[in-house]
Amino acid sequence: MPVPSPGLPPSQPEPSAELRVRVPKLLEAMRCVASGLDPHVTLDRICATAAALSGARYAAIGVVAEDGEGLADFVHHGTDEATARRIGPPPDGRTGLPGALIRDGEPLRLDDLAADPRFSGFPAEHPPMRGFLGVPIRVQGEVFGTLYLADKRDGEPFDEDDLVLVRVLATEAGIAIGNARLYEAAQQRERWIDGSVAVTTALLSGDGTDDALQVVAEQARRLSGAAAGVVLLPVDGGGLEIAAVSARRPAESLGTVIPPSSGIAAELLAGRSVRVDDAATDPRLADGLARAYGPTLLLPLCSDGRVLGGLVMARARGERPFTRAERELADGFAAQAALALMMAEAQRDRERLAVFEDRDRIARDLHDLVTQRLFATGMLLEDARRGAAVPEVREGVGRAVAELDVTIQEIRAAVFALGQSAEEPSGLRTRVQREISMAAVPLGFTPAHRCVGPVDSAVGETTGKNLIAALREALSNAFRHAGASRIEVVVDATVTLPDGRPGVRLTVADDGVGLRAGGRRSGLRNLERRAESLGGASRTGPGIGPDGAGTTVVWEAPY
Repeated sequence: MPVPSPGLPPSQPEPSAELRVRVPKLLEAMRCVASGLDPHVTLDRICATAAALSGARYAAIGVVAEDGEGLADFVHHGTDEATARRIGPPPDGRTGLPGALIRDGEPLRLDDLAADPRFSGFPAEHPPMRGFLGVPIRVQGEVFGTLYLADKRDGEPFDEDDLVLVRVLATEAGIAIGNARLYEAAQQRERWIDGSVAVTTALLSGDGTDDALQVVAEQARRLSGAAAGVVLLPVDGGGLEIAAVSARRPAESLGTVIPPSSGIAAELLAGRSVRVDDAATDPRLADGLARAYGPTLLLPLCSDGRVLGGLVMARARGERPFTRAERELADGFAAQAALALMMAEAQRDRERLAVFEDRDRIARDLHDLVTQRLFATGMLLEDARRGAAVPEVREGVGRAVAELDVTIQEIRAAVFALGQSAEEPSGLRTRVQREISMAAVPLGFTPAHRCVGPVDSAVGETTGKNLIAALREALSNAFRHAGASRIEVVVDATVTLPDGRPGVRLTVADDGVGLRAGGRRSGLRNLERRAESLGGASRTGPGIGPDGAGTTVVWEAPY
């Protein structure tokens, strides 16, 4: 009884003479298939090699979708791109012979595929085909896809030798595809880890929350191959606000609030992920912003059982959906970003506590030392004024006493502002004063400021919140980059914007070094995005130093 040759299926008879002649070609084909680690290049190479080995005019590989239903990808050989475009969409893998091959998972050889009852016809521009050979490709024991061959160049049908050779090639192809997928997975995982490190560094660097959230959005977009990356943060009332956007036109959506009645917001705030196949048609995303996007992944930013916000990665319409591996990597990225957010929040709390302690100390010093000394000095001057014989001297000393009285009142007002809790509800004027008082600690001096017009009554909450954030950003930039010794802040609620609407204008001017050529502009971009999201604008100009030294930041928006 003959012993089966190694490497051939047990049911196969002894190889024919023709098959033995073709074995060297098979070995060369296997060597060619095994080279390279790019998955798509590997699929192209398998198609070309299988066609050359079997003498087929046409070859294709249908990659089975993750759920086992239909095809996720289709790679072809022998048909030029122009013809492929005329043919139209590739087979879906659910019907016809492709669907039967996926369901059965067994080789199929036909002399005339059109005669098979499972054949469902060709599209209008499809080239005619008769002979057909289909072989499953298995990767680590699971069906990865199917290798299709059609029409031998000599006009003969595919024979048993072709089937044996292609089955061996398919086995080698499965190994090559498995290696390529492992390599791609490792590379992909490394990119996501690098992205997580970049996010953590940005959040803990102290460059500002807006800056750091923008890094989260940009990294999420880049790593997932999405058209948009979005960071959502909770707002009062239970909704989610778009706090950072990395997309083609970010200003259109920045600041938009997703109401708590939205099913998507409820899912994210409950700590559950949401996967959407087509954002443009999903009823849960019935919003004009979603119309440009297709497959979308929405992930909660959770850490230690607390939902800090949400992360959205949206691909363009027609793009492939997110794979299981991509979803797992995105989950890990979101968890790392949430942890970094929590750590950054704790770091800001510590810094805020240090500022409050400094404010308390400064308030005590002003009240207990400076005010008392000024008061004592005023009394001495008052005594000197009464004892002075020269009228000019009495008049000059009187003016000095009056100035001291004004200074004492200003110090008492500053003590009151320093002692006021940051958690107390207050008007916009008070919040502006609070930001300036807090900035005075790192600056080493208190910026001059004034408010013009009905600042508290006219400016709405949304505009006011963004104005305070813009003021904080501008003061932070002046401290970290400008090296200023003088800063002037003006909040004017009497301006008319270029489009005729009434608005509020924030002006922060300093006498520092000005904008350095080639320096970072992320803070200024944040100011522009905030203003544009409200229908306003932001710009820069010369400062208040000699010959225009320094920088003036102008931020304005409608009420």
